[in-house]
Amino acid sequence: MIFLVDASCYVFRAYHSILPDMRDRDGNPVHAVFGFARFLGDLIERVRPTYMAVAFDERRAACYRTRIYPAYKANRERAPLDLASQMRCCRELCRHLGVAVFVDPEYEADDLIGTLASVMRAQGVRAAFISRDKDFAQLMRDGDLFWDFGARGQFGYHDIERHYGVAPERFADYLALTGDQVDNIPGVPGIGHRTAAMLMKAFGSLDELYADLTRVADLPLRGAACDLSLGAGASTLRRQLPNLPALGEFYDRLGFGPFLRRQAERLAQMPEVLARPSAA
Repeated sequence: MIFLVDASCYVFRAYHSILPDMRDRDGNPVHAVFGFARFLGDLIERVRPTYMAVAFDERRAACYRTRIYPAYKANRERAPLDLASQMRCCRELCRHLGVAVFVDPEYEADDLIGTLASVMRAQGVRAAFISRDKDFAQLMRDGDLFWDFGARGQFGYHDIERHYGVAPERFADYLALTGDQVDNIPGVPGIGHRTAAMLMKAFGSLDELYADLTRVADLPLRGAACDLSLGAGASTLRRQLPNLPALGEFYDRLGFGPFLRRQAERLAQMPEVLARPSAA
């Protein structure tokens, strides 16, 4: 199994849940980096992944979804400058921990993760999607796992339909009907989650629902792009041992204490084992 981490949502959670009183040598806040480091270290220590990748969202101005729908996520405030700098530090952290990092100005984390899942699925490796975002349900196939590590429980492929009322393969259509206030996508007026789930069961596609609006089903606004050219394969996605000297310098620069260093030393001694996590 490959563990595919939607990094930005966990960096955001750390940024807003930890007091911003941790500073690096230059006085810059680093609390989100510390929180993300604890999250990622705990995840690796628990699941002991052979394959792992972490995907980050980049600035959305150049995102292909914005070109299709200019109002996409226009309701969101610009990220604070210190959050953007901490995101860069989190990417550096991942590399020092031996985990492959993916980020692209045109595509979002779900596109990158969807592509990586497709690449590994073709080699017989199932995916665990580590995220807080329900949109990742659309990427699941039989044998995959959706897991908000440290919070909600795990969802298998068949759990998605039991929980949301719609199968993963139909999730993009479902979201197109319901919309998403978080992403500033209006959806269809008067269509809620329950109605959308019923429509998905009654109709084979959005084309059948809107026979005169055939372009709706083809717009990639909500559906993740899973066919990007990333040049990634099993060898590039295999987790490496942490670079302890580089991590030590990194933690010194950020002013982190012994906790993360001790965890990194344990990770460096941990054998690489392909493992499926136990129930959260």
